[in-house]
Amino acid sequence: MRGLLVGRMQPVHNGHLQVIKSILEEVDEVIIGIGSAQLSHTLKDPFTAGERVMMLTKALSENGIHASKYYIIPIQDVACNSIWVAHVKMLTPPFKYIYSGNPLVQRLFIEAGNKVTEPPLFNREIYSGTEVRRRILKDEDWKSLVPKSVVNVIKEVDGISRMKDLSKKEVSELI
Repeated sequence: MRGLLVGRMQPVHNGHLQVIKSILEEVDEVIIGIGSAQLSHTLKDPFTAGERVMMLTKALSENGIHASKYYIIPIQDVACNSIWVAHVKMLTPPFKYIYSGNPLVQRLFIEAGNKVTEPPLFNREIYSGTEVRRRILKDEDWKSLVPKSVVNVIKEVDGISRMKDLSKKEVSELI
């Protein structure tokens, strides 16, 4: 029995891990779809799909989740929402359950005839990619929100400098 979880994972944080652990209590395997896989190098989506795969793989290993329990599949957006579910199904192993807190993802799967479960959120006010990215940019504590392995990946890819560079305004934007 397999479940699907789709998220941008920008970056992977402790809330993601809690959701994945919770899902694995209900299913044998989880497919983790890295959403908006084509996006990177923006303030909202600073990390590449490959970097997010690294984060997830290392964080799951760090938390004792064996590789036989999950699949990580990058999923690019498509310009037509009505075919997105078919696109996801083409890219992934078969699954029975869908877990998502995203209203659009929920709606698209429901319209395709699937039942969607909203996974429990864990301290959403602090365990969110938005909050992690905000703290990185403000030089506040963000490392406590993510697994140690994710801190190491962000350092390896020079993610902090990337984000700070992306946050700078061009001179023409300041005038």
